[in-house]
Amino acid sequence: MADNWTPEKRSEVMGRVRSRGNKSTEVAMARLLRQFGLAGWRRHLDLPGRPDFAYRREKIAIFVDGCFWHGCPKCYRRPKSNQKFWDRKVLQNQARDRRVNRLLRAKGWKVVRVWEHQLEARERVAKRLQRHLDEARARTNRGQSR
Repeated sequence: MADNWTPEKRSEVMGRVRSRGNKSTEVAMARLLRQFGLAGWRRHLDLPGRPDFAYRREKIAIFVDGCFWHGCPKCYRRPKSNQKFWDRKVLQNQARDRRVNRLLRAKGWKVVRVWEHQLEARERVAKRLQRHLDEARARTNRGQSR
């Protein structure tokens, strides 16, 4: 489909589009959590970085990172136009991710990041999350038995 707008007009129009979250990856992750019985999570807690999913009791924050927006080393394809803008945008997103990771870890949270493309290997992701939950629950139980 041909673009009938000039690059300037396209930039203006796209600049007015406001994000509402990446619903497709969030829905896929929620479906995965339910399918594998990984209950107890909540969405968008009032935490640094607003995790996509969080287990408050276990202090596990889960982010599903889009391969394009977060610069996945496996999938990211640099756009052919406006490269400086996109390079800066992706680098800023990655810096923010590192900052959020540090803030959450400083508060005692385990941060789990799942790449969008990893959702295709549902069982592998579920096993990884289950392992983190088991470890967190074991720590919690040890702390309560003292």
